[in-house]
Amino acid sequence: MHKAFFLLVLITGLGIQSCDSDRVFDEYKSVSTWNKDSIVTFKFQELDSLEAYNLFINIRNNSDYKYSNLFLITQIQFPHGKVISDTLEYEMAAPDGTWLGTGFGDVKESKLWYKENVSFPEPGEYEVRIKQAMRKNGEVDGIENLEGITDVGFRIEKTTQNN
Repeated sequence: MHKAFFLLVLITGLGIQSCDSDRVFDEYKSVSTWNKDSIVTFKFQELDSLEAYNLFINIRNNSDYKYSNLFLITQIQFPHGKVISDTLEYEMAAPDGTWLGTGFGDVKESKLWYKENVSFPEPGEYEVRIKQAMRKNGEVDGIENLEGITDVGFRIEKTTQNN
């Protein structure tokens, strides 16, 4: 009985790991209330400069999130000082209010495309910064404290053409 259970756990674990073989970096940071001045930062070391990678922003939200979209300001800082900044908008809910993310219960997870076929040619540490940039319609000032986002993640995957 114990051998069968151990074998089942081992096969399941290997199956899960092989399904995620494209993953190079995957990290989450918890946020309870995301202040407009709070920056979520991810750092990673040099990757194979001959490979191309796809970048994703992962967002976990619950029913306290009151909006159908999400605006983010992102930056990638390269080791030698180059910075690439982007302002991004993502749909988080369908027109009927149904969350687009996956998951059971109150928390939904959205895997959002950030950049495609990116290379990291410089040796050293890279830094990705993510900041919320939500505003209410017709208002200039941003939402001071954004509720309903529970975690912000950053993921790097090998492109499928590399496999």
